[in-house]
Amino acid sequence: MPRNRLHSPGRKVGVREVARLAGVSTASVSRVLNSPEAVGIETRMHVEAAVRQLGYIPNSAARALSRQRTNNIGAIVPTIDNAIFASSIQALQKRVGERGYSLLLAVSGYDPQTEYDQARSLITSGVEAISLLGEYHLPETYALLQRASIPFVNTYTYRADAPYPCVGFDNRVAASRATRYLIDLGHRRIGMIAGIEQDNDRAAARLAGVREAITEAGLPIVEAWIVQQPYAIGDGAAGLRRIMSGTDRPTAVLCGNDLLASGALLEAPSLGLRVPQDLSIVGFDDLELAAQLRPSLTTIRVPTAEMSRLAADYLFGTLEGQAMPRNTEVSVELITRESTAQPPPE
Repeated sequence: MPRNRLHSPGRKVGVREVARLAGVSTASVSRVLNSPEAVGIETRMHVEAAVRQLGYIPNSAARALSRQRTNNIGAIVPTIDNAIFASSIQALQKRVGERGYSLLLAVSGYDPQTEYDQARSLITSGVEAISLLGEYHLPETYALLQRASIPFVNTYTYRADAPYPCVGFDNRVAASRATRYLIDLGHRRIGMIAGIEQDNDRAAARLAGVREAITEAGLPIVEAWIVQQPYAIGDGAAGLRRIMSGTDRPTAVLCGNDLLASGALLEAPSLGLRVPQDLSIVGFDDLELAAQLRPSLTTIRVPTAEMSRLAADYLFGTLEGQAMPRNTEVSVELITRESTAQPPPE
């Protein structure tokens, strides 16, 4: 397939350009878009690749975006199984509703290609702006949003020099702060149950922050004490079993979120470990359950509702032509509870 010339943001892409890039007729493009089951697999693959490369949006949606207001805002999140994202969605919907808009939600399952497809679907449905989660998205997704002139904002992430609008916090700095807290308590043997780094900039940044703090303190990083797990309670328990499977064990474990930390905390007694006497555990997010666990969970508190409100305000301000701050940082807080203490004497 021939390589495409770059299109400038805002330039309209039509069916003819898609057909030309795919090497098929405009009728074939129309059939792929409207009745894909009636088209051969090879033709469909060529057309879908061209659509993706060009960021093509069907004319009906383009007209809706340019000629009328739909009063719809889109949001794409990795999952709704995690209470932190459910809380974020609730706060975002409340803010959107206060402005007389509706929220259209999509779930990507942490898959960047699925996220791209959902962004395109939301634009086709006529959303006026989109809230995304994290900074890592396919280049095609960013190009799609820019070509369609759709305001967007990345949440749960912050860098002062971020190239795209963001509302959130520095995940690396937050995780480093939690690690230094454990080091200040006297821990010298520290492990981590991290989230899966692949396609997740927040998980990667939190793991980087833990490694950074351990290294800066002159302590060894023991790779056997660092595992990556999906964000679920059962996976937190499995992660702790892996870390504690040898005779050489850490005295403290940081976790990529509160679900992983909850699993680790619940699994510890079955491994003969008392929390915090034998093992300190730290979470991330400060879900409602963190304070209800026994022992209660030390964690990083993330201001989810505030982030969602600020993200919505950025989108509305941009839609109204206001000069909005491009990158907005919110403060996170280390909440110390019963799950952490000084390490046991050696």
